[in-house]
Amino acid sequence: MHAGHTVRVAMTHSATRLISPDTFAALTGNPVVVDVFDEPEPGQIAHIRLAQEADLILIAPATAHTLARLALGLADDMLTTIALATHAPILIAPAMNPAMWTHPATQAHVQTLQARGVEFIDPTYGIMACGDEGWGKIADTTVIVQAVQQCLQRTQDLRGVRMLITAGPTYEPIDPVRFVGNRSSGKMGYAVAEAARAHGAEVTLITGPTALTPPAGVKVVRVQTAQQMLEAVQEALDACDVFIATAAVADYRPERPLSSKRKRNSQHWTLRMVANPDILGTVAQRKGNRIVVGFAAETDKALQHAQEKLQRKNLDLIAVNDVLEPGSGFEVDTNRLTLIYADGRIEPLPLMSKRECGERLIQAVVSLLHSRQTRREA
Repeated sequence: MHAGHTVRVAMTHSATRLISPDTFAALTGNPVVVDVFDEPEPGQIAHIRLAQEADLILIAPATAHTLARLALGLADDMLTTIALATHAPILIAPAMNPAMWTHPATQAHVQTLQARGVEFIDPTYGIMACGDEGWGKIADTTVIVQAVQQCLQRTQDLRGVRMLITAGPTYEPIDPVRFVGNRSSGKMGYAVAEAARAHGAEVTLITGPTALTPPAGVKVVRVQTAQQMLEAVQEALDACDVFIATAAVADYRPERPLSSKRKRNSQHWTLRMVANPDILGTVAQRKGNRIVVGFAAETDKALQHAQEKLQRKNLDLIAVNDVLEPGSGFEVDTNRLTLIYADGRIEPLPLMSKRECGERLIQAVVSLLHSRQTRREA
């Protein structure tokens, strides 16, 4: 409220046993809703209006029970009904006994919610009311307020920006059973798409085969081969302002895929491979005023090879990682990126989750867009 925001409060019945709804009504100047049938404003369906008007929903403190109900999509009280009906970002600050927080069921619910785009303010280490010590204490109020402010700012800074992102591997068929591919899980590209959507961008995600759930609010185009990915990119390119090539596209494909499964009838089998189309290079030829960002997965001379790729393909930014470095390769949840800009700046990032890497990359794109806008206005 002191930051200029209008605050509306929805409480669970359990919460009312700890603090009176009248207290929040007095503090916010707005009626508090508890029961799903509460309708404080005549002619308004409260849970729909609150869900539609919210710029952000903060759930704090969130118990293990509330996390479970949110993950399962239940709508059995005012809080969960609002959460199910909203398109606004949801920010959750959990608080519970350490054993409950670390329980596999709770962590599975957290992962489910994160896959839908829900963000968490992780609990801290401390002594609980019961005397137990561990991870489960709600984050400090200042941390929660800062997270709210940052989330609200993110929903604004890419509003109106159309972003096209590629992710995952491509599978190039050898025969109806076998294919040539790579170890990309798609996690990095999906994290970038999730971060872009959180910043308010209109996101189209062109994805190769993965086992991942796409981020909420993102248009998804599924492909298998590099040629299919190129065609999907070309179809969507004219409508985008930013292109980010995160996909690990197979460089080569079998020249003549077989129409039926090859039997094991010899000790040797020679496959003739031909080069796949260069998707990023093709985009660079149609770059125009777009921001174009590339990725480089290297195993040696990472910076040198990435800088050469940046210049050769006329990129605005490239993110490079050494896939041989522990925690920085394929099929893991972490990465260590170095961002290289067209103006020569090099920004090494520490080892962090791919979700955090995605956020840092999108922050860099926001900076590039702002710099370009400033130059136009000068």
